[in-house]
Parts: sequence; structure tokens; C-alpha cells
Amino acid sequence: MKKLMNNAEDFIPEMLEGLYAAHSDQITAAEGKPTCLVSTKKKENKVALVTGGGSGHLPLFLGYVGEGMLDGCAIGGIFQSPSADDMLTVTKNVEAGKGVLYILGNYNGDKYNFKMAGEMADMEYDIVTDSVIAGDDVASGPVPEPGEVGIRRGVAGIFFVYKCAGAAADEGMDLPAVKAIAERAAHNVRTMGVALSPCTVPRVGKPSFTIADDEMELGMGIHGEPGIKRCKLMNADDTVSEMMGKILPDLPFQSGDEVAVLVNGLGATPLEEQYLVYGIVAKHLKEAGLRVHRTYVGEFATSLEMAGLSISVFKLDDELKRLLDKRADTPFFKQF
Repeated sequence: MKKLMNNAEDFIPEMLEGLYAAHSDQITAAEGKPTCLVSTKKKENKVALVTGGGSGHLPLFLGYVGEGMLDGCAIGGIFQSPSADDMLTVTKNVEAGKGVLYILGNYNGDKYNFKMAGEMADMEYDIVTDSVIAGDDVASGPVPEPGEVGIRRGVAGIFFVYKCAGAAADEGMDLPAVKAIAERAAHNVRTMGVALSPCTVPRVGKPSFTIADDEMELGMGIHGEPGIKRCKLMNADDTVSEMMGKILPDLPFQSGDEVAVLVNGLGATPLEEQYLVYGIVAKHLKEAGLRVHRTYVGEFATSLEMAGLSISVFKLDDELKRLLDKRADTPFFKQF
């Protein structure tokens, strides 16, 4: 294992120390707890948005705390859920008069602890909370029934939920309206990933799984969860064809739809490869009659140093398009 670090047990605390030092104008530790990030630019009389999850995915989750997006984030150890106590600390520090909306991925630890934090916020501080659970990974389960969450994992597509819900909250919408926006965004995004190599958790000291040099895994999750197929390494055209062949029929997307696209590197994939992939994605979208409104290429939800990427396609309507286009300024994402 080769990593730029000191002791493995200090990896996350020292990372957070550097993060706060670099972005002290935008984020701070609530009540002195480094794992409880909140925005330094609290805006009163708005719905506050809170997320949380394990470390190892920068810029997800904590990198999107800032103007026009999230108000706070509770962070756990690498690939570990944050505690309910940390979620409660964030909740009470960001509440700004209109309640708090939790936006989280579809992982049992996160769901359980956020539920507990919301109950404590209500009982102890009279803070109204609600939640939206994102599950955009088409490889991790069937399409959920209407009104159900299902079992699909929340992956890079949650970025679009943060962006649209953050803009809605910034406009002064109330909690039910912001939740409705977040739910619609979550429903309209589909993602699939491909992994080329494993990652190594510092405290473990060895790769989290093995994959041969001539293999790839389609549909692997951001924690190394099994995908839908392990196969011989394919070229970029064939890989994208397989991925788009799962993504586009799933919503389904229809000719004439306007979309936003996210090509997301998992931590060790050069931008050259990401843009090469986007060029192929763009051809598939054109052939399907889909119009691209915005494109995002880069690292939005990683898995330490895993090689690979994911593709997310987000169906827009007039309101989601307007909200997506609005300004945002966070440590890891800026749109003006």
C-alpha cells in the first residue's frame, strides 16, 4: 500500500484538518466536531439541506456544502456511516426557520442513523425534518415501484438532487416543496459505473477486492459492491454501449427529452479518458434523440483510488432545468 499519509488511524482527521484550513471561508466544524461540517454562510428563513455518509468519496458528500447547495454534512470513517449524534449536531446548527431536509444515499446505516437523528431533533429541539433517499444505480436492483425507494444504491447521480434541491431551498420554497423537487430529481436520474481496479482502505492496508489486469466489472458500486458482470476488458466504445444500453431504457428516456449528463471519475481515471468516454456518450444521446442541456465531467463521487467511472443521465423538465442552472459555490463545485 502506497499512500501519502502518516498513521492510518489519523487519515480522516488529518484530511479534515486540511479541508478546513483550505476552505475556512466556506465551511466550519459545528460545535468543534470535525466530522460535522456546516456552511459559514448560513442563510436564515430557508429550508436547510443536510447530507452524510462515509469518507473516501470526495467530493461526495462533504464537498457540496456551500452556497446554493447543502448547508451541512455529517461524515463517517472510510465507507462507514456517520453517527446519529453527529447528524443531530449538524441538524441543530443548520436549522434556519423552515425545517431540515435530509438527502442521503440508499444505505442502511445512513438511513437508520438519519431517522434516529430526525426523531431526536423533533423531540429535543422541536426541529421539523424530512428525508429524500436517492437510488440512481441501475445495476443494483430493479426499478422501484411508484412511491417506493427500492434497493438501488445512491451513487454519483445524487449530485443532481443536491443541486436542484439546493437551488429550490435558496429561493425560499417551503419544506414540502423542496422535498418534492428533490424527489423528482432523484426519480429522473439514472447511473451506471464500471470498475477497472480496486481501492485500498488505509486501516485495512490491502485492496478491497481483486480484479485481473485484463478484466473489468460493469455495475460495481462505489464501495466495491458486486456489479452485474465481470468480463474481459473492453474498448471504450463497447463499454459505453453496454452502460448506455442499461441507462437509457430504464427511466425510460424518450426522443425529444432534454437531459444533463455527468461523467464521473472514481478516483484514478485521467480526465483524458473521461472526456473520451463523454464523446461516445454524446453520440449515443444524439442517436436516441436526446438534447444535452448541461455536461459535467470530472470527479464528483469517488472511491479512493479506484480506476473506473460512472455515467449519469438526468431527465430535465422546465423547473428542474431552471434550478440546475442556478449559481452554486462550494469547496468542490462552482457554477456561476
